[in-house]
Amino acid sequence: MPEVIVYALSGRTREQKRRLMKAITDVVAEHFAVPAAGIVVQIVEADRESKSKGGTAYADMPGPK
Repeated sequence: MPEVIVYALSGRTREQKRRLMKAITDVVAEHFAVPAAGIVVQIVEADRESKSKGGTAYADMPGPK
């Protein structure tokens, strides 16, 4: 069955992650014509200190911390 992995910075609430996983499951079930029970969705979170873009840690970039 399908497996979807989402890479994201940490900081989302439990409810935001639950809604995202449900929405992804629903879309994959619809478009792949497979039962939702067999779809795996995983969110892999990275700390802002442990991820960078263009050589600058996300923790050092402007925006929400």
